[in-house]
Amino acid sequence: MFYRLMKMIVAPLLRIFFRPWIEGEENIPTEGAAIIASNHLSFSDSFFFPALIKRRVTFIAKAEYFNTPGLKGRLTAAFFKGVGQLPVDRSGVRGAGEAAIRSAIAVLEEGELFGVYPEGTRSPDGKLYRGKVGGLARVALATGAPVIPVAMIDTEKVQPPGQVVPNFGIRPGIRIGRPLDFSRYHGMENDRFILRSVTDEVMYEIMRLSGQEYVDIYATAAKRQIAEDKKKADAERRAAAKAEKAEAAEAEKAEKAERAAEAEKAAEAEKSAGAGTAEKPE
Repeated sequence: MFYRLMKMIVAPLLRIFFRPWIEGEENIPTEGAAIIASNHLSFSDSFFFPALIKRRVTFIAKAEYFNTPGLKGRLTAAFFKGVGQLPVDRSGVRGAGEAAIRSAIAVLEEGELFGVYPEGTRSPDGKLYRGKVGGLARVALATGAPVIPVAMIDTEKVQPPGQVVPNFGIRPGIRIGRPLDFSRYHGMENDRFILRSVTDEVMYEIMRLSGQEYVDIYATAAKRQIAEDKKKADAERRAAAKAEKAEAAEAEKAEKAERAAEAEKAAEAEKSAGAGTAEKPE
């Protein structure tokens, strides 16, 4: 029900207000299993891609989005169900990974589309980061499903990280590449070198489609570095402001002392002048 509502309401609204464009939609098969591997620029990616393609695509999302209490929690759960997201319990890193893989395989065995963001998180600065080894490649090799690279274009301009209200007047896009076949590696899903090779090939195609600058580190590491740099810059600004304040206080103190000295000097001069007048003979 939520999915139909999303298609009936959200998709037309997105087309009216943002006029998004799509290239290569013919590369998504009309039926049968396939893995959608996309870059991830913005929270709005979860709106545009599922709403605008014809077939339903299932992504995974942390279970907290589905079991948060209260009205806000119910609305959030309804939204994620509407855009085809599956809850995965992320209690424990390895447990979360295995649960995601099992969910992906189950979706693909039903002949459906399964979506994944190989970077593992949103890009903090619009660049394309190294794909995580494991989920995407393991699922592709275990199921034999083709991987369809997808590039989201300018969605970070529609809704920058941390911004709730989207920016209007920007046309985001979706560029869909040709399916990648990794059947030559069938049965090698436990070989880490093969998993890295598959992941890198997918990321190269996404980079080619998106035109993004590629950075060969994980996005999570980049986010930590950006946060540390911001923390350092904030500390430096606070230190500079404190030093400036202290300097201003010293300058004010010096100015007060100078004014006091001048007042004392003037008082002494006035006193001397008064004394001279008093002693003048008639």
